[in-house]
Amino acid sequence: MNIPTWIKPALTGAAVGAFAMVVFGFSWGGWVTSGTARNISASDVSSGVALALTPYCVERSKSDPAAANVLAQIKAASIYGRRSIVEKSGWATPLGTDQPNSALASACGDELVRPL
Repeated sequence: MNIPTWIKPALTGAAVGAFAMVVFGFSWGGWVTSGTARNISASDVSSGVALALTPYCVERSKSDPAAANVLAQIKAASIYGRRSIVEKSGWATPLGTDQPNSALASACGDELVRPL
C-alpha cells in the first residue's frame, strides 16, 4: 500500500492545530468544563436568591423585638462578622427551611448597615 507523502505533514498540522485550538479555547476563548459551568451556575443561583430575599430579611429585622440590640452588634462587627450575627438572629432563614442562607445573611448584613 502506497501512502502519499503529503499525509504525514497534513496529519501533523491537523494535530498541532487541534491542540492549539484547545489551548486557546480554554485559556482565552471562554471555554469551561461542565464542572466549572455547574459551579458558576450554583454561585449565580445563590446570588440571585440572596438578592431576591434581601428585602424579606430587612423586613424581618424590623419586626423583631430584639432588633435594636442585633443591629448594634451588626454595626460594631467587621464585614466578615456580620453574616454570623444575621444568621444567629434568624433573619436569614427563608421560610420552609431550617438553616440560614449564608449569601442572604451577607447581603442582609450589608443592607442593614447601609446608611439611609
